[in-house]
Amino acid sequence: MESLNRMAIELVDEALEYAEELSVGARETERGATVIDCGLEFAGGIEAGLLATEIQTAGLATPGRDIEEIAGAPIPHVELSTDQPALALLCSQKASWELTTEDFEGLGSGPARALVAEEEEFQRLGYADAFDLTALAVESDEPPTEAAIDQIAEFADVEPSGVFVLAYPTASVVGSVTNAARAAELATFRLSELGYDPRDVVSASGRAPMAPVAGDESTAIARTNDAVAYGGRAHLVVSEPVEHPEAVASTAGAEYGRPFAEVFDDLDWEFEEVPADLFAPATVTIDVLGGETHVVGEVREDLVAESFGL
Repeated sequence: MESLNRMAIELVDEALEYAEELSVGARETERGATVIDCGLEFAGGIEAGLLATEIQTAGLATPGRDIEEIAGAPIPHVELSTDQPALALLCSQKASWELTTEDFEGLGSGPARALVAEEEEFQRLGYADAFDLTALAVESDEPPTEAAIDQIAEFADVEPSGVFVLAYPTASVVGSVTNAARAAELATFRLSELGYDPRDVVSASGRAPMAPVAGDESTAIARTNDAVAYGGRAHLVVSEPVEHPEAVASTAGAEYGRPFAEVFDDLDWEFEEVPADLFAPATVTIDVLGGETHVVGEVREDLVAESFGL
């Protein structure tokens, strides 16, 4: 497989070339890194969000969008499909880089993770990337600092000038789009966490509503999680039988049925305390090649409508 970061950088070049059309902006830091503002000072938009999703998945997934009703209101829905789910979703798109320094906090996702390759997914797959340029999408309501850029460069073992950061808050159009695109990723991750070999996931597709942009980060984080847990749908094609398919959907979670804002409030917004089984799509279809088809979970349109303020 070609370098995930090499493929992602080709898409970063596209974002830079069409920055004006995408309503994003780019600046170079003191150390030579490039920050692409996708929702901080620049508005961004749905097309910018779809391109950011492609970058997060290193070009190995195809995102799209259409309109579907929720509680009678037309709402954009974001779709994503890939025939390389282990690499595209677990080794690239997964949002698990806690980018924390003395002056910055953000959540990173994208192919830069594959240059570090210390997470369990990389051990399972035996994959690690090597390239001199890297891309990381960082969710935060503040622009990344020089210390944050230095951390990315150090961990990924590249020069700061080789770091490209897509920066946006959750409370932005790009934040809503990229989070809605995570239904397939979360289904694949849940299956992997249950002990299933992610290399046996042949294809993954997902779909979730795009949350209305909230006025603050806390509300945005709750809404975007509700969108997937109560409105997200995923379809997986797998090559081996699945022992506990019902555990892949969010309905398996003990906190299922409660809006994320309530769950977060009870835990004082300590994200690591939220039960992991709630981070999953509402419904999942698992097609076993030559075997059974499992359909699990349920969509809760009422909870999505409440969360979205519809």
